[in-house]
Parts: sequence; C-alpha cells; structure tokens
Amino acid sequence: MTEVRLGRFRWWHIDQVLPIEADLFGVEQWSPAMFWNELANGHFYLVATDADGSVLGYAGLLVAPPDEAWVQNIAVRRDAQRRGVGRALLEALLAEAARRGVRSTLLEVAADNAPAQRLYAAYGFEPIGVRRGYYQPSNTDALVMQRNED
Repeated sequence: MTEVRLGRFRWWHIDQVLPIEADLFGVEQWSPAMFWNELANGHFYLVATDADGSVLGYAGLLVAPPDEAWVQNIAVRRDAQRRGVGRALLEALLAEAARRGVRSTLLEVAADNAPAQRLYAAYGFEPIGVRRGYYQPSNTDALVMQRNED
C-alpha cells in the first residue's frame, strides 16, 4: 500500500478534489458550492494524501443525532485505486461514527458499482433498499446500505 496520510478536509482542498470528482462522477459531480456547504455545516470530512501532499481521495460523514450517520461520499483518484486508500478512508469514517456514539451508519452507492459494494459489505453494510433513478442525469439507481452497531 502507498503511504497514505489522513487529515481533515479543509477549504483549500476543494480545488484539489474537483478534478477527482469530475473524473469519477462526470455530469453527476459535486460542485464547489456543495463541498463548501458540507464543510460550513461542520460535517466530518477527510482527505487522503501521499507523502508529497497530493490528494489521493476524500470522504465525508454526516452525523444525524442522536445516533445515525450517513457516509456522504468516498472517492479515490483512479491512479490510486486498489491500494487501500478507500478502505483507510472508510475505516476512519467508521471510527469517527463510533466515537460519536452512532448506532446505525447508512450510505448510497451506485447500483452498478460492484467494487464499492464489496468494500462496504466487508465492513458489515447490508442492502436495505433501492432509490430508483437517484443519480441524475444518468438515472442510475442507488443501493441503500446500512451497518448497525451491536
């Protein structure tokens, strides 16, 4: 695995994550304003960087009191995929959720994104529903997955 450093996602990272967002999500990419909004609302966001400080990926968690959280996104630059970056980000989000007393963590993942679904399943997420046409404008369905703490 590449040396990966996790740190808080700050406003100055937005310009570095936008090309990753555009490459991975195309017309469904988040706008700069959407990232600004997430940060302004105090949601928990991380960036993964390499030894040189280049952003490899990012992830966000929205905690909904008293005990629920939503994984907002996990994205890893294409040339850094399959090297444990997404796994490290997910583990950090789940650790933060546990620290905050979250009992149920949910997420939406594209129905055609099997690699991400396998990663989430490995961490105890189970499918609980489908949001038809959730991702626009591609009209791709989202699989809703949930992980409960015992």
